[in-house]
Amino acid sequence: MHIVEVTDLCKAYPAFRLKDVSFSLEKGEITGFIGRNGAGKSTTIKSMLNLVHADSGNISFFGLPLKENESAIKQRIGYSTGSVNWYPRKTIREILEVTRGFYSHWDEEACQRYMDLFRLDENKRPMELSEGMKVKFNLLLALSHRAEVLILDEPTSGLDPFSRDELLEVFRTLKSHGVTILFSTHITSDLERCADSIIYIRQGEIRAACLKSEFMQSFGQADETLEEIFLRLEREARA
Repeated sequence: MHIVEVTDLCKAYPAFRLKDVSFSLEKGEITGFIGRNGAGKSTTIKSMLNLVHADSGNISFFGLPLKENESAIKQRIGYSTGSVNWYPRKTIREILEVTRGFYSHWDEEACQRYMDLFRLDENKRPMELSEGMKVKFNLLLALSHRAEVLILDEPTSGLDPFSRDELLEVFRTLKSHGVTILFSTHITSDLERCADSIIYIRQGEIRAACLKSEFMQSFGQADETLEEIFLRLEREARA
């Protein structure tokens, strides 16, 4: 059984369409979601969380349909995006006090561990945080309730190279404990270091969903990096 399954997902906007998007995620694997801005990554991710209501298609987690089991599923998954705006004048401590009440499996020990790892000050307010520290705070919330699946939209955006390296090490540790991770990113070098699989979307359609090694073999040319493959495919599509 796939731990996450997306089947024939469609969503139409006036200037964009998500077309029959299908892929699956396996337990304990890291999957990179790549595509240009506007290709459909965020629409797909938000549909997976029912933040955007798809026109058609099916989404399931742990073998359970999302539509009928949304509350139970969201107890078992974590989500982080750089676009969340918390109450700017509340402290991190106050936001944590509210957030932990929503989760039956909140792990205070894990929360404190990531507070230390990310060097977050619980007395700071979101308005006082750098963009990179806001990303870390979003990830702290996603990682603190024993999530079995993490869905992350640009999780390394705004982080310096050292912080990105720390975060990728966190991902590898979570993977070793069976956590499934899907994250979209434009920093393809991060995927080369930690991803097991690649999902490639272009103009609202999935162009590839396979193991990273298969993607490199099928689409790559001699000695190309993942970034070079992606850039060449996009240039060829525009030609």
